[in-house]
Amino acid sequence: MRGIINFRIVFRILTRILMIISFALIISAMVALIYDEPLLPFIWSVLISFSVAAIIHFFGGNKNQDEHEVVGKREAYLAVTLSWTAIGLIGSMPYLFSHSIPSFYDAMFESVSGFTTTGSSILNDIESLPKTILFWRSLTHWIGGIGIIVLFIIVMPALQIGGYNLFTLESSLQEKIKPKIKSVGYRLLLIYLILTFAEIGLLLLGKMNLYESVCHAFGTIATGGFSPKNTSIAGYSPYIQYIVMAFMLLSGTNFVIHYYLFKRQFMKVRNNDEIKFYFGVIGIIGAIITIAIVVMMNKPVEESIREAFFQTISIVTCTGYATADYMQWPIFAWVILFFAMFLGGSTGSTAGGIKMARHVVLIRNVRRFFRNIISPNAIIPVRLNKNVVDDETNHSILSFVMVYLMVFVVGTVLMFVIGVDGMTATSSVATCMAGIGPGLGSVGPVGNFSHLPDIAKVLLTMVMLIGRLEIYTVILIFTPSFWRH
Repeated sequence: MRGIINFRIVFRILTRILMIISFALIISAMVALIYDEPLLPFIWSVLISFSVAAIIHFFGGNKNQDEHEVVGKREAYLAVTLSWTAIGLIGSMPYLFSHSIPSFYDAMFESVSGFTTTGSSILNDIESLPKTILFWRSLTHWIGGIGIIVLFIIVMPALQIGGYNLFTLESSLQEKIKPKIKSVGYRLLLIYLILTFAEIGLLLLGKMNLYESVCHAFGTIATGGFSPKNTSIAGYSPYIQYIVMAFMLLSGTNFVIHYYLFKRQFMKVRNNDEIKFYFGVIGIIGAIITIAIVVMMNKPVEESIREAFFQTISIVTCTGYATADYMQWPIFAWVILFFAMFLGGSTGSTAGGIKMARHVVLIRNVRRFFRNIISPNAIIPVRLNKNVVDDETNHSILSFVMVYLMVFVVGTVLMFVIGVDGMTATSSVATCMAGIGPGLGSVGPVGNFSHLPDIAKVLLTMVMLIGRLEIYTVILIFTPSFWRH
């Protein structure tokens, strides 16, 4: 990392992010007009967001600054962390001003859960809230989702975080992206919009009204999981459930794969190891749980398949929608789902978690270890997508998995210290780190996080940000070496 941090760049990025949030709040205010609901919560939020952006621009900007200044690693780490913290704070204001969520800790938890596409909630009666507040709640998902796509596919590879240069993008695509970041960004946004509108249309065909279709599409494409209904997706028809299931799968897929399909580069899709592993893992877990439900709970086959695969896809893609209370399943079935919380979707998707590509590399390292025991002198490279994973990238990936598990353990211990029971403490940290939503125990699919102490909510809010921003991004700014010149 180079020396002095260029705060002008950080402030410029932060200003633009706040302007985007201001625009999103204005859209929500327009929805309030449609439903004849209070405007003031959004007007005050817009004014505060815009004012903060203006102050940062006025005091932090420089009229003579170069728009083409290079964003270094320090600036990127700091800008990303500050931006996500700021939007979490601004996002909590409509809840507070409308008194929908009067507690600051609860409002901040709900806001960060929305923007990080986690989907964990403190709301006990969702349907009692104004439609505009629920629309804003779902919109935070959608904004956070496209933000994550840009972060993973454009920002992370440039910073060489966690081996992204190798397994998020092939070298040929990276070469195309570097000189044309804006054009690629627009194409990613186009894909995101196409998926969103396609799901809205298909949900409307299933007789879901427009408002609920939009909210659920926002939650699905962003793999967030906020629903305007108390029963999530459970109260809808099997058709609706299958549509949501399909789009959760698509949203948990690396958007580079969508990019390749857009460019008709089908061979690159076929040779992608991560996508094979992604669908393979979902297929195996879904099949095992289906058999368990059919045999041990005597449910009809179609219903068992639908319930098992919906919950499996929802958790693996870190969406968090639910159509069944999996805590009522056989114990080993929901234990499998607990471990599935550590899988995550594909890299470069809106899903959270460790990510499938890292698991592929981890498994191939284990396989290489055992093969080296048999043949100590053999040189066995670890490959991904037919590319050799160099030692630096390999170590980076393995280190990330270890750090991820360490943060999980530390977070769980802290939850124990706060006084949360074992199952709830363990699963709440796991689900918030991976951005899933519901966990096990009292925070399961029919529960929520409202009963947790405020200090636990603050801890889980931090865990959501750390997990969503790939751990290093947040942790690095708290190290002394980051601020040394």
